[in-house]
Amino acid sequence: MEKYIDQFLCFMEAERGVSRNTILSYKRDLKKFSTYAKKNKKDLSKFKREDIIEFLLTLKDSGLKTVSIARNLAALKTFWRFLIEEGIVEKDIARIVETPKTWKTIPDVLSVREVEILLDAPPSGDWTGIRDRAILELMYAAGLRVSEAADLKVVDVNLNLNFVKCYGKGGKERIVPFGGHAKKAIKKYLQRTRDKLSEKTKDEHLFLSRLGRKISRQSIWKIIQKYARLTDIDKKISPHILRHSFATHLLEGGAELVALQEMLGHADISTTQIYTHVNKEKLQKIHQKFHPRA
Repeated sequence: MEKYIDQFLCFMEAERGVSRNTILSYKRDLKKFSTYAKKNKKDLSKFKREDIIEFLLTLKDSGLKTVSIARNLAALKTFWRFLIEEGIVEKDIARIVETPKTWKTIPDVLSVREVEILLDAPPSGDWTGIRDRAILELMYAAGLRVSEAADLKVVDVNLNLNFVKCYGKGGKERIVPFGGHAKKAIKKYLQRTRDKLSEKTKDEHLFLSRLGRKISRQSIWKIIQKYARLTDIDKKISPHILRHSFATHLLEGGAELVALQEMLGHADISTTQIYTHVNKEKLQKIHQKFHPRA
């Protein structure tokens, strides 16, 4: 089965142009399936719909969340379509397996004040602090995913018109504006830090590591965790919380949902609508707190 999984991953990356992160996700999920098949001595040609359901139940029993089980099933369905197209199996047994019901969870967000506290955390006197401030400012200002921030190149940032060009899921390009605070932080980083880091490597990426190479997603994650620990914010802070906060604060300020969808790079507006639920939940709390007959 590993041979077919490798062929599938190569096909998705080379022929379908699927992003590297999605490929890694497929690989992780299909590895679970391959392990299950080996353990139960099941051949692909003999798999039935009931076997896939049994596999999903084992994921549930292992403590995997519903949304993760649904993602595993989505990977299996795509894999099985590939097997059909290649003539490896005859029946698309995965297609008729119902997706587990998932509930869209309301994402945790920071208040405007909490964002300010987090963005002020990096020290302004050393090169790492200057770089880290620029990363945090831009991620919040433009609602960037952590992978998008890591992949940015210097030419993707226009400091004259205040916009950034980034590439989201599936390599989809979008243009997002940013404000004065992010511009100031980026200019400071470019003038005082980046040139020194890139002297040896000549790397074209915007944010560089101490070795002068493109900063990794994992490094940005650790940077945000580091500064989160320095604050007294009583919330679980991850890179995505800046993106959630960006979206929520824009909606609270009166931004239209369609405009927000474009800035976030969502293919489907239903994905963006989760942020309207954030606002509704906040309004409910305010109502319950202050209405005399709540």
